[in-house]
Amino acid sequence: MHVAQLSLHDFRSYERLDLALEPGGNVFVGPNGQGKTNLVEAVDYLSTLASHRVATDAPLVRAGADRAVVRADVVRDGRNALLEIEIVPGGSNRARINKSPLPRARELIGLLRTVIFSPEDLALVKGDPSDRRRFLDTLLVTRTPRLAGVRSDYDRILRQRNTLLKTAGAGRRRGGGDSGALATLDVWDEHLASAGAALLAARLELVEALRPYVASGYGKIAAEATGTRLDVGVTYRSSFELPTGAPDREVLAAALLAAVAARRNEELERGVSLVGPHRDELVLSLGDLPAKGYASHGESWSLALALRIAAYDLLRSDGDDPILILDDVFAELDKDRRDQLAGLVGDAEQVLVTAPVPQDVPALLEGVRYDVMEGVVTRV
Repeated sequence: MHVAQLSLHDFRSYERLDLALEPGGNVFVGPNGQGKTNLVEAVDYLSTLASHRVATDAPLVRAGADRAVVRADVVRDGRNALLEIEIVPGGSNRARINKSPLPRARELIGLLRTVIFSPEDLALVKGDPSDRRRFLDTLLVTRTPRLAGVRSDYDRILRQRNTLLKTAGAGRRRGGGDSGALATLDVWDEHLASAGAALLAARLELVEALRPYVASGYGKIAAEATGTRLDVGVTYRSSFELPTGAPDREVLAAALLAAVAARRNEELERGVSLVGPHRDELVLSLGDLPAKGYASHGESWSLALALRIAAYDLLRSDGDDPILILDDVFAELDKDRRDQLAGLVGDAEQVLVTAPVPQDVPALLEGVRYDVMEGVVTRV
């Protein structure tokens, strides 16, 4: 899989851009703030419908414009497909494939697969649990696009349930008691348990599939680093006690519903849902210690890279060769880790690399070079 042509209209700093790309390495070189990351961000957005840099779509639209368009000619198994997303902040994004509109923008997910490495990846180790949950869910949806609907349903149910908890809790504190609100809450508990169990079962299966890839990737990246611990652990920690055995959706739903019921009073008091996948954690460890708070800077980088490489290898094992994006990561790594990373991903069908100077890019990943200066992209 590779992108043969990328077109941008009012995306970030680009009013209009048409850029031919090649299989293999595509290296974008230029000082910071010139538009390099905007290019690779656009490709990744077309894959995931989310930015690795910002939480909302508004910053993706060029100042003064009301919408942005990202379009790419994608080659997969020798066949071309024209993918397009129109980004409309405050409205509904619109997607097209071969110029035909799709009923929902999320139906574009899975048609282009990317794995992105960026300086923000350090948050996968040092950041909040939400960063690691986002990593899992993005990979889930990339592998199995129908899960985008499951995740969206869960988020919607969670928002509505939290609103109801605030209303019912406030009524109870006033001494009014609202049997109608509590009865409605029972219904939303069941919805939360059903959607939550589907998301939880998928996450548990994903972590089992990822674990050996993370261990292998970390061992290879950190093998040459003096004093680095090589025994890495990846564990899923649920916000309630999980049933023993393989993750069965009906059993998980029953356990989640029971856990919600057990904390009903506390949830009403606080006005927020305290149990469910939105409270879960992906625990990373080195030896007997959690990586967060105990891993060195180098170990943290190695583990973050190992998570991304694991995602890349897992997608490849599914039969696809995703586009690999390396966004300004080499400046953060020492020479040994640079070379180890390049050796692990050098055979990718297409790699998009950004770097401030060409010397930062390992020789194994050199390919077609583009200089980026003040939003102008020039093939060298």
